Amino acid sequence: MRKQLFLSVCLLGFLTFSAAQKKEITLEEIWGGEFRTEYMDVLRSMNNGTQYTILNFDRSAHSSSLDKYDYKTLQKVETIVASSNTVPYFSSYSFSDDESKVLLATEVEPIFRRSRLGIYYVYDIATKDLVKISEEKIQEPTLSPDGSKLAYVKDNNMYLLDLTSKSTKQLTTDGSKGTIINGVTDWVYEEEFGFVRAFEWNSDGTKIAFLRFDETDVPHFSMDVYGSNLYPFQHEFKYPKAGENNSLVTLHMLDVASGAVSDVDLGSPYYIPRIKWMNNPNDLSVQTLNRHQDDLKLIAVSAKDNSTSLLLEETDAAYVDVDDDLTFLADDSFIWTSEANGYNHLYLYDRNGKLKNQITDGSWEVTSYYGYDKKHDRIFYQSVENGSINRDVYSISTKGKKKKRLTTKEGTNSASFSTDFTYFINTFSSSETPYEFTLHSASDGKLVKSIKDNSALASKLAGYEVTPKEFSTININGYDLNMYMIKPADFDPNKKYPLFMFQYSGPGSQQVANRWMGTNDYWHQMLASQGYIVACVDGRGTGLKGRDFKKITQKELGKYEVEDQIAAAKKLSELPYIDEERTGIWGWSYGGFMSTNCILKGNDVFEMAIAVAPVTSWRFYDTVYTERYMQTPQENPSGYDDNSPFNYPELLKGKYLLVHGSGDDNVHVQNTMRMIEALVQANKQFDWAIYPDKNHGISGGNTRLHLYTKMTNFIKENL
Repeated sequence: MRKQLFLSVCLLGFLTFSAAQKKEITLEEIWGGEFRTEYMDVLRSMNNGTQYTILNFDRSAHSSSLDKYDYKTLQKVETIVASSNTVPYFSSYSFSDDESKVLLATEVEPIFRRSRLGIYYVYDIATKDLVKISEEKIQEPTLSPDGSKLAYVKDNNMYLLDLTSKSTKQLTTDGSKGTIINGVTDWVYEEEFGFVRAFEWNSDGTKIAFLRFDETDVPHFSMDVYGSNLYPFQHEFKYPKAGENNSLVTLHMLDVASGAVSDVDLGSPYYIPRIKWMNNPNDLSVQTLNRHQDDLKLIAVSAKDNSTSLLLEETDAAYVDVDDDLTFLADDSFIWTSEANGYNHLYLYDRNGKLKNQITDGSWEVTSYYGYDKKHDRIFYQSVENGSINRDVYSISTKGKKKKRLTTKEGTNSASFSTDFTYFINTFSSSETPYEFTLHSASDGKLVKSIKDNSALASKLAGYEVTPKEFSTININGYDLNMYMIKPADFDPNKKYPLFMFQYSGPGSQQVANRWMGTNDYWHQMLASQGYIVACVDGRGTGLKGRDFKKITQKELGKYEVEDQIAAAKKLSELPYIDEERTGIWGWSYGGFMSTNCILKGNDVFEMAIAVAPVTSWRFYDTVYTERYMQTPQENPSGYDDNSPFNYPELLKGKYLLVHGSGDDNVHVQNTMRMIEALVQANKQFDWAIYPDKNHGISGGNTRLHLYTKMTNFIKENL
């Protein structure tokens, strides 16, 4: 008797129309926005906790307004500021801490993934005065806590604007492109540590701590930009590839009154991924990392004399994650997250760094930390306590008592809390329910009001061939791996179907989750309608199943993950309704690295693979990400090369499609070009496509429609 493969299958209910009555999803509909999901407007909770603000746009009139709403009624209370003859059209905003002034952004243009340049104004709510900060475009303008001053970066130097006297003072003078950066991050910090503004005001506005990056010795990277003119040009920036020089990063303290800048001696740390002031205006916290990122220190700095003391040190045999969960309570005791006990949990330390107690505990992960309600001594967080493919919102005391589950629906729940933690807006979805937005009481999770849902989308999809994801686990290499499968609407267990696998597989990632569909899911539904079975398996190295499961791939990216996908494909091919002669796999970015390796190392299993924007050698990727998992190429050459697909192109037997954007500043097109050259020299035939000037997302205009049409045709012809 065949061994039972699927465990705990969740068959999710859709409206039951016969397949013959339903339409098949088309690529034109997917990329034309036919199934666009309605989302909540981005809101910011006001200090009073009972109101929030939303930035509203009238595209036809090219106007914008910042409006205030009431949580309880969800009704608009007033317009704080709107574009007019005197106020320019603005596309984003931020308040001073006391909400007396609003910073308005205009003429914004992107630099990299998170960084922006723009023309900015300060609007005084009481007087309605409007001050233009600079005639030139600047970065990261930030108001002081009382709104009287504003710091910003222009041309890699820091400036201070006094809003009372309207005078501007240049704070640093050594900044220049390609060498010194003051107050904002370099490319690799922005991409991998996830922040741009590298300066912070203290709580009383008397000091600014900032980072200085010396990227003089970081190698240049250049990309051809083809554009629409007669000659292409080169876009150059500093990009440290694995094993190469990073920026030298140092911490400095600015005294606002005198303008004096002093150095803070942290003992030459390799990375400074976070700085954060405590509640005491004289105390700054700094997180430092060594190059291997397996030793993280939390350091206290006194702004009085720049002296330092060690608050906490965390080490790991693999690496220590950096996050934004650090929260200082009124007495500067602090909340910290750590994987020290094998799962990501919350801890409470006193102001001197002594552990008071572990707050959450169990063989499950805290996935988001939302904040601390000091009035009621409650911490709010999200976790996978209700199964690793689900998310729920909880509250708990700092002593780890009085835990309360605040969400009730099984699926993915996330929360946005009012400033005083009176309310939260819950975003819920599952694989059978599109996004729903509801207002709840934070004390008990009780529903206050429904805000928005996607019932119109659900009704529309009732007329299409959409089949439920079947969630299960599959035992591979001794592990129960999370999996989903999508079958054709007219599935017949007596027929044989081609198997098309999708995965990402990067460290700590998750694709098998009980949440609503994204664009790839709609495409997979379309493929299922055309007679394919689509499956996704989260193998070893993915997240939310504990530290050891996630970090098993250390120093061997692409080894265990590939073994798991190959083994999963073999096991799925044993099913009576899978045609073992027609197995394909695809992925994007890390997933493209994986699908490329799978068709080579699994050439007796996979007949077809598609790789979009793949890494083909970790030697080409950036220092921070790559060395976190691999150490340097000099230290771990076999880890880099044994799993680099262009080192064994001769293994290719099946059909292979390779796709990249030439303007990818993240996974450089160099990866694909080296793969192509290796395949050519091995005399292996393959298909490929380069999208001119497109970045890692390969989008814009008809680009996505063209790409997915190409991939669909490739599947039809070769699977």
